Amino acid sequence: MISKSDQGMIVSSHAKNEVEKDRFILKQLVTKDFKIKYRRSFLGVAWSVLNPLLMMIVMAVVFSTIFAQGRNGAVSPELYPLYLIVGNVTFSVMSESTNQALMSIIWASSLLKKVKVHRWVFPVQKVLFSLVNFGFSLIAVAIVMIWFHVVPTWHLILLPVCLFLLMLFCMGLGMMLSALTVFFRDIMHLWSVVITAWTYLTPIFWTTDFIGQMPHAVRIIMYANPMYNYIQFMRDIFLFQTTPTFFTVGMCVAWAVVALVLGYVVFHKSEHKFILYI
Repeated sequence: MISKSDQGMIVSSHAKNEVEKDRFILKQLVTKDFKIKYRRSFLGVAWSVLNPLLMMIVMAVVFSTIFAQGRNGAVSPELYPLYLIVGNVTFSVMSESTNQALMSIIWASSLLKKVKVHRWVFPVQKVLFSLVNFGFSLIAVAIVMIWFHVVPTWHLILLPVCLFLLMLFCMGLGMMLSALTVFFRDIMHLWSVVITAWTYLTPIFWTTDFIGQMPHAVRIIMYANPMYNYIQFMRDIFLFQTTPTFFTVGMCVAWAVVALVLGYVVFHKSEHKFILYI
C-alpha cells in the first residue's frame, strides 16, 4: 500500500517534472526561432536595433515634415522621434507575437503528432521570442534617448511591470488566435487586416491632443484600446518621465486578465480537437 503522503510526493514530483519539461521545450523553441530568424544574415541581431531606428527615421520625416505631425501637437518636434519609436516598438511586440502565434499550432503539427507535449507551449513560445526581440529594440530606444539628450529617470523601474502585463495580453491573444486558426484558416488573412486597422487607430505616429475633440463614443473606444494604454504606459516612463495614471495601469491589468482568461478558455476547450484538423 502506498500512503497518502507518498502519493502526494509522487504527484508533486510528476508535476515538477512536467514544469521542467515545458520550460526546457520553451527554451529550445525560442533558441531555434532566434537562430532561424538571423541565419545567413550579414548583420544578424543588429537588425533588431536597426529596423526600429530606420522605421523611426522614415516615419519621423514623413509625419514631422510632410504632415507636420509633432510640431503642433502635445509633443515637441525634438521629442517626436522618441515618442514615435517607443510607440512603434511597443506595438510591434503585439503585432509580431500574435502574427507568429496564430500559426504556431499548425506549424507544430508534425511535432504534435509524434510527441506528447502541452499544446499551449507553442503560442506562448512565440510571445516570449517577441520579448527577446523587444530587448534588442530597447537598444534603439536608448540610442534615440542619448541622441536627443533625454536622461532616464527612476520611472524606468516600472518597465518590467508594463512588459509583464503586455506579455500576458499577447499570450491570451496568441492562444485564442492559434486555436481559432486551426479550425478557421481565414483567421490568418483576417488578422492582418485587423492589425492594419489597429495600427491607425492607435497613437503610434499621431499625437493624442485632439482625442478630446472627438465625439464621446469615439473617445471611449480610443481610451479602451488596449494598445493605447500599453503604449501610454511606456511613453510615461520613457518620454514623459512620470508615473502612469491609475486609469492607465488599471486598463493594462484589466486587458491582460481578460485576454489571458479568454485565450485560455478558448484554447483549453478546443485543443483536444487539434489533431483532427492539423
